[in-house]
Amino acid sequence: MAGPFSAVAQRLVADTSVQPKSDRVGLPVTDRAAADASEEAPALRCTGLVKRFGPITAVAGVDLTAERGEIVALLGPSGCGKTTTLRLIAGFEDLDEGTIEIGGRLVATADWCEPPERRRVGMVFQDGALFPHLSVFKNVAFGLPRGNGRDEKVRAALELVGLAGYEERMPYELSGGQQQRVALARALAPTPEVILLDEPFSSLDAELRASVRAEVRQILAEARATAILVTHDQEEALSISDRVAVMWQGRIVQQASPEELYHRPVSREIAVFVGDAQFIPGEARGRRVATELGDLPVHGTAQGPVDVMLRPEGLRLIPATEDQEPNATVLTRLFYGHDQLMTVRLDTGRTLKARLGTYGGIRPGDRVFVSVRGAVLTFPREETT
Repeated sequence: MAGPFSAVAQRLVADTSVQPKSDRVGLPVTDRAAADASEEAPALRCTGLVKRFGPITAVAGVDLTAERGEIVALLGPSGCGKTTTLRLIAGFEDLDEGTIEIGGRLVATADWCEPPERRRVGMVFQDGALFPHLSVFKNVAFGLPRGNGRDEKVRAALELVGLAGYEERMPYELSGGQQQRVALARALAPTPEVILLDEPFSSLDAELRASVRAEVRQILAEARATAILVTHDQEEALSISDRVAVMWQGRIVQQASPEELYHRPVSREIAVFVGDAQFIPGEARGRRVATELGDLPVHGTAQGPVDVMLRPEGLRLIPATEDQEPNATVLTRLFYGHDQLMTVRLDTGRTLKARLGTYGGIRPGDRVFVSVRGAVLTFPREETT
């Protein structure tokens, strides 16, 4: 079913730089083939990007592709190079090595760089970066050429972000979430090939952040926009994107769907970074691993000493009964309403956390049986010194 913004989104994207194939019958064969090839190319392709600042290599061989209509999150800790990568794509920094293509068109190499205003990218900054002395309408219209349906594009963009009727408001009359939606409307109005979002929700409080990012996700989907979101917030990356690229020390170390990234991280470091992860030792034998919680099935195969990853929601607690011998004691309980987090101490002495549903009568001091839901992921044993 079409979303509530579908008709508006269609109006907004109707004026694009590439005509539909059915309208190209008058083009020469070579031009028609080039237009078709451009339309079939990814919205963004970065190959071997390298950026140095003196002796520091901030970006070290980044390969990143975004298909048309895809939202890709570039996730990583502070200082990993993700914002520098975004600035390279936008044209705010020059490449030392590599190439950047936008919409099938080469826009940057180590020897040549197309200026930002010609790249057909839209930018949404951390604080929105609205002009405080301009109305909402004039902020969105800024950068659009006069005439050529400019006013209609502005109104369509504001309607798309749910701010129709706010044209004459000033930025100081808007909430933080409304200001970010104005910034998104300004980025969408020129119908760019790619929208770049640099930590766009970081200045909002936690409750507003969750609602605004859900709205932005819907708006981008309705506009069929391709977007690159830079964030250090794992929850944000997992909830808003179609694909997540994890960046670590200037390199992309894993690209996957949010589900695959969370359940199948390629390293212990990524496992810990993208969510609560705890590890217990095990001895793997092919598709099974022996642990202090029993013999468990393994994703894939493994051999020898391993560390077994356990997410808190992957543990099950069963109250002790005559038929079920306990193997742990509940130490603490944190109740959040939508779920609860238990800390348990196994009879072996190890402490683990388990996330349970909101119901259940388990309390601190109770004896319980701890088991694992489904197959587990293993990593080679990490030696401790």
